Amino acid sequence: MGSFAGGGLPPDDVVVTALRAGDEAMFATLLDTWSGGMLRVARSYVSTDHSAEEVVQDTWLAVIGGIDGFEGRSSVKTWVYRILVNTAKKRGVRESRTLPWSAFEQDGVPVTEFGTGDGWKEAAAVWPSPEGEALASEVRRLIAEALGRLPPRQRIVITLRDVEGCTSDEVCEILEISAANQRVLLHRARTTVRGRLAGYFESVKQPE
Repeated sequence: MGSFAGGGLPPDDVVVTALRAGDEAMFATLLDTWSGGMLRVARSYVSTDHSAEEVVQDTWLAVIGGIDGFEGRSSVKTWVYRILVNTAKKRGVRESRTLPWSAFEQDGVPVTEFGTGDGWKEAAAVWPSPEGEALASEVRRLIAEALGRLPPRQRIVITLRDVEGCTSDEVCEILEISAANQRVLLHRARTTVRGRLAGYFESVKQPE
């Protein structure tokens, strides 16, 4: 994934000025650049693809309605994603899908910082042979399935970090959680996904 803050877009001040001026081309560029990731994040909170699409639509409406009040204390994308998450959480609660962050058990949990090396994603690389490509497709399916089974708070953190390429600081800012909570949630999510993949590779290992 590219940098969370960039991705080829102009500087934030240019983006903000254009949006405030009603620049449709800039808005279209942001839609093209961010909407796919926004849908994935929204889907972590809500129960259907249609609900996720509505969350993204509501988010863009809120962005356009609130751009005049944007104060630049964070990047534009972090601000947009925070609106997205808050919108998705409200929708998810109505669908009885999410728990409040305060329900997370913080004590007695070992914290391990995995850094940016996403070993579970490396397993999904495309192997060169036709058989390998089929295996890679199956691994990607397993990853998606494993992500879907995670508790909502773990799923959103690993989606932001490992799928969307956010930094830990950005995740903390978007979700308004502590660095310690972010590390624990990411650790638990990655451990679960890696365990699922390890079990799969063990089952398909060819005898020597």
